[in-house]
Amino acid sequence: MRLDKYLKVSRLIKRRTVANDACDAGRVMVNGKAARASYDVKVGDEISIGFGNKEVKVRVKQILESTKKESAEEMYEYI
Repeated sequence: MRLDKYLKVSRLIKRRTVANDACDAGRVMVNGKAARASYDVKVGDEISIGFGNKEVKVRVKQILESTKKESAEEMYEYI
C-alpha cells in the first residue's frame, strides 16, 4: 500500500492530500529516511511524522485496505 494511503487509512493523518503534502515536504520518514508518498509500506516499517514541534513515531503492525475508526489503531503501535 502507498504511504500516503496508509497514513490516511490508519488515521495518522486526516486526509490523503495532506499526507501527500507532508511526504513532499520531507516531514515523513520511514526507517530513518525521507520517504515519498509512493513508498510501498510493509509490516515492521517504522514511520515518524513531524507535526510542527512534535514528532510521532509508529511501527506498522498490519496493512488493511479500509478500516473503521475504532479499529484503525490496530494498524500501528506507538514507539
